[in-house]
Amino acid sequence: MASFVRLLPGIAVVTGAGGTGIGAAVAKGFARSGCSKIAITDINPKTLDQTKDAILRINPSIHVFNKPGDIADESFVDSFNDEVFSRFSRLDYAVNCAGVLGGDVIKAVEMTTDAFDRLNNINYKGSWLSCRAQLRNMLKQQPLQEHPRQRGSIVNIASQLGIVARPGAAAYCASKAAIINMTRANAIDYSDDGIRVNCVCPGVIETPMTTTSKAMVEALKPAIDIAPMKRMGTPEEVADAVLFLCSAQASFIQGHALVVDGGYTIN
Repeated sequence: MASFVRLLPGIAVVTGAGGTGIGAAVAKGFARSGCSKIAITDINPKTLDQTKDAILRINPSIHVFNKPGDIADESFVDSFNDEVFSRFSRLDYAVNCAGVLGGDVIKAVEMTTDAFDRLNNINYKGSWLSCRAQLRNMLKQQPLQEHPRQRGSIVNIASQLGIVARPGAAAYCASKAAIINMTRANAIDYSDDGIRVNCVCPGVIETPMTTTSKAMVEALKPAIDIAPMKRMGTPEEVADAVLFLCSAQASFIQGHALVVDGGYTIN
């Protein structure tokens, strides 16, 4: 349950943290791994409150700041991250999980501009805005005394489909590939500042987005069958990878896209 990694008692931010998906698992993983302060955001206030309650059940002494909002809204992203930094005086770990699936299998000529914009505004633009705000704040602080080489660590959530493609998902694949290369470019730009930037590329993960619709389950079945492990992953399995990349155990890992997909991309 995302607890094998021990983190310094720092401050973590998680976007897309509502509900029972990857973001919520990451937030709870931070709680189990030693973080003393955790800031969470999601577009859904109700599910965000549920994650806050779950964190406090793990450790009632953790200071949790939760604020709902739209990750594609520049003013919200900047104000949320600035408020986190103002409250906690630093930011050690940032994980950008907010995102949407591509929906139905749809080829490029059949996709509307509105659908394309919605997908990219959340998946890519939202991650880009979040990284920019987090980097700005991390640059204001000094490294922790216990970890002098690291001023901060950012992990973005991309996808196996940012590495390989599947039919009927041109826009989604492109949005996740953009996150991977944004991660790499930021890693180059901010290495000298002691900020590590990596990403995790999940395969098919058992979350409400992948299991509530019968049509979605059917659409994802070929990807599950192709992967050698032939099952969905769990949010906690992705969270374990995220926490590892945040930790001092990954102190020499920079600009990496860690695939957590049951072997899908080795085919």
